[in-house]
Amino acid sequence: MADNKSKRGKQDRARVAGNEGYEVSYFARKHGISAEQARNLIKKIGNNREKLNRAAEKL
Repeated sequence: MADNKSKRGKQDRARVAGNEGYEVSYFARKHGISAEQARNLIKKIGNNREKLNRAAEKL
């Protein structure tokens, strides 16, 4: 399911949509990791951006 572009705000920014390629790519570039590593983190941790940022910094 596509990310609803009309629902932007704090709650949407608090999550990473793992099924959206552009969000995975952005997250991976931001942390200097591969897209595959980013997808694996999302699968393992969930879509909470704060938790994902902490986990990505440890890689």
